[in-house]
Amino acid sequence: MADRLADGVWLLDLDRVPVFGANAFLVDDGEVTLVDAGLPRAGLGDELAAAGYAPADVDRVLLTHYDLDHVGGLGDLALDAPAYAGARDAALATGAYDPPWLHHKGAFHRLARRLWSLPADLELRSVDDGQRVGAFTVYHTPGHNPGHVAYVHDGLDVGLLGDLVWEVDGDLTPPEWWDSYDVARLHESIRTFAGAAPSLSVLCPGHGDPIVGGGSARLTDLATRLA
Repeated sequence: MADRLADGVWLLDLDRVPVFGANAFLVDDGEVTLVDAGLPRAGLGDELAAAGYAPADVDRVLLTHYDLDHVGGLGDLALDAPAYAGARDAALATGAYDPPWLHHKGAFHRLARRLWSLPADLELRSVDDGQRVGAFTVYHTPGHNPGHVAYVHDGLDVGLLGDLVWEVDGDLTPPEWWDSYDVARLHESIRTFAGAAPSLSVLCPGHGDPIVGGGSARLTDLATRLA
C-alpha cells in the first residue's frame, strides 16, 4: 500500500518480492513526478490510486537506471509524459549501446531487451550530471549500471537513489556484485554522492525501506565504511 513519507513524497510499494521487486516513488511539488516504475504487472496503477493519483496526473517519469524491476511497470500505464534516464542507460534501453556479452550483467541486459522493451510511444530523454529536471538535480552515479543516476529534490530534502544503495535490515549497503557492472566504480559513486549532495532528510532506495530522517548522516556512514 502506498505510504506517505513526507509532504509530497510517497513510497509506491512494489518491492513485494525481495531482490526481484523494486520500489517506485511519487513526488508532488505542484508537478507530479514518478520515480521508477517497478516490475511489469507489479501493481503500479493500484499504488498510484492508493496515493490519490491517476496515470493522467503524472507530468514526468525519472528513471534511475535501465533494469526491468525499475522500468517494467511503464508498460502497464498509458502515460502521456516524458521519461528521463542517464545518457548511457537511455542508450542501453533503446539499443544504441550494446554492453559486452562476456560481462554477466551485460549479457543479461542484451537478453532482457529481446524479451521486453520500453513502450513504443514513450518519449525517452537522456540526462547528464548536474542537469536540472523540474526541481530535481541529476547526479551521475555509475557502477550498478553504466548510466545509473540519482535525483535530488533540494526543496524537499529528498534523494531518490535507485540502486546506488540498498537498505537491508536497517542498514545501507551497496548492491551485490552479481547485480552490478563495476563494484569499485559503484563504491566510488557512493562516496562521491555522499560528499556532493546537499543535506538530505529522506533517502529513497530502490530496494528496502526508505530512510526518513537523518539521511545524509546514514550516507556518510556508509561512505566512511567503504573508504
